[in-house]
Amino acid sequence: MKIGKEGRWALLFITPWIIGFAVFMAYPVVVSFFYSFCDYSVLSKPVWIGLGNYRDLLDDDVFWISLRNTAVFAVFSLPLGILFSLALAALLHLCVIGKATFRAIFFLPSLLPIVANAIIWLWIFNGEYGLFNYFLKGVFAIQPVNWLGAPNPAMAALIILGLWGVGYSIVIFLAAFQEVPTELYEAAELDGASHFGKFRHVTIPLISPVLYFQLVMGIIGVLQVFATPYIMTGGGPARSTLFYTMYLYDNAFRFLRMGYACALAWILFIIIVTLTWAATRLSSRYVHYQGG
Repeated sequence: MKIGKEGRWALLFITPWIIGFAVFMAYPVVVSFFYSFCDYSVLSKPVWIGLGNYRDLLDDDVFWISLRNTAVFAVFSLPLGILFSLALAALLHLCVIGKATFRAIFFLPSLLPIVANAIIWLWIFNGEYGLFNYFLKGVFAIQPVNWLGAPNPAMAALIILGLWGVGYSIVIFLAAFQEVPTELYEAAELDGASHFGKFRHVTIPLISPVLYFQLVMGIIGVLQVFATPYIMTGGGPARSTLFYTMYLYDNAFRFLRMGYACALAWILFIIIVTLTWAATRLSSRYVHYQGG
């Protein structure tokens, strides 16, 4: 097929993107799939071992620990993050004094670099002189908790920290609220609907596509959590906060088991795709698109 002048110019402009995608995305994905079937230490040539890496995963206790920790974190962090950001967005959507200021305050934490954010919260959750313990003792008379030094409090601390960076979700929900037609609220009021009734029967159905988007992005995000726990706990104490991606990173760059790490990466990919597919299947029943 002959390409016209405009087509050649278009191809010329997208060539840098095509090269970048091929070199930095497509090639690593294909090679990682091949390496997942190899004994590869980076420093030597890969040796084909078939399904050896995947069989080793089944007998790897640390693999199951990291998978369980990630599942626990996801089960609590994902719904809490969505509900928290949805509630804050609903409050900020109301016509209150200083609305723009409050919006900026809630969005600013999401602009902090991950490393700086983790170090700040490392001080806040300090078991001896942290601000969080000081607050709990002063307001609720609760004795200091060794947040990052014991298994259960350490996981709880990371879940709480996950609520700190919901600024982007709040902005997306605010945009969705503004797209809801006011005529529907007026009709609901004529029918005697309360504020909660309008939120449940009008707002939620109309912003359900946004909820679905947040759910899918949240699934991808919580299953790939890495930097914050790696800086704050390093996987401890007693591997209680060793998440899947942290174990993957250790195998790839600390233990130089790149083939094994590639197998871990493809298992994570399958888990994310499966959960995303399940969310998409559920969306056909609960997500309502305007005009659809």
